[in-house]
Amino acid sequence: MSITEQALSYVRKISPYVPGKPITELAREMGLPVEKIVKLASNENPLGMSPKARVAVEQAIAGLGRYPDQFELIAALAERLGVGQDQIVLGNGSNDVLDLAARVFLASGRSSVFAQHAFAVYPLATMSTGAECIAVPAKHYGHDLAAMKTAIRSDTRLVWIANPNNPTGNFLPYPEIHAFLRTVPADVAVVLDEAYNDYLPPAERVDTVAWLKEFPNLIITRTFSKIYGLAGLRVGFAVAAPELSDLLNRVRQPFNLNNLALVAARAALDDHLFVAESYQLNRRGMEQIVAGLKRLGLEHIPSHGNFVTFAVSDGAAVNQKLLKQGVIVRPIGGYGLPNHLRVTIGLETENARFLAALEQSL
Repeated sequence: MSITEQALSYVRKISPYVPGKPITELAREMGLPVEKIVKLASNENPLGMSPKARVAVEQAIAGLGRYPDQFELIAALAERLGVGQDQIVLGNGSNDVLDLAARVFLASGRSSVFAQHAFAVYPLATMSTGAECIAVPAKHYGHDLAAMKTAIRSDTRLVWIANPNNPTGNFLPYPEIHAFLRTVPADVAVVLDEAYNDYLPPAERVDTVAWLKEFPNLIITRTFSKIYGLAGLRVGFAVAAPELSDLLNRVRQPFNLNNLALVAARAALDDHLFVAESYQLNRRGMEQIVAGLKRLGLEHIPSHGNFVTFAVSDGAAVNQKLLKQGVIVRPIGGYGLPNHLRVTIGLETENARFLAALEQSL
């Protein structure tokens, strides 16, 4: 018997997460110059990182010989959100805190509920604990909250909701989520993943953190990877009742955020001008991409994030043709959408390059 056969059976069944193709990888594969490649695959901020964050990182390099101290970022987040510092849990990206939630609540003999076409980390985190995945069929590519409530079993300990959803971009009006939370058993934790909430129009935003007083089983997760432009530094966080945050911190690695990530996130939090510029760029780019897709006669799923998912005849084939032209988007066959591709909103020139390449690829 080989050593791999000694690994836990549920771990051997996991299909590893496949990230968006890096620019350097495509350059090696296709022999293309790096500067000729446009990457619109991973929902990164096309403006790069917050300028204030960049300055903070440069100043923090001298202190890299010391272990990290999370105090300042936790204090700033707590003040911004109007919660206690004991309600904040930092993660190495929001993926980290999603995994922490799974480790706290899931195990063999338990289950979690999530929507079809939802973020791939939900089933991965569930399976890594030996728990059972309950994938609820999507409704118009998004969450069917009524069906998700029905799917909750006596062994269910965690429900995942992404709003806006990735990779489809669907948005659930917050009153519907609030009504759903009122029906969830008190002994079932609900993770509300708000990685893309910064891209919502102000009229659609709700202070979900205020719900924590009403729902002690709620865990809200957010990230600095998107609108703040810190994807490469990996900073995310969870907000929950102190009792839940305490549990998440018990399984969290003590130094899961490095010094550069901490100071960058703290500075980015106050870079309001950069956030506003990123938001407006995304709105204009969304209009540009959607108009281009309509001109090409392609259907798309209305998106509330910084990306658009659209339908083609063969996602894998069209994706390959785009790659040959130096344009990287995201094939999402692994999400049960083999005839769709997801494109991140980029700079105006990048969006135009994508649309031109897409027209040639159809």
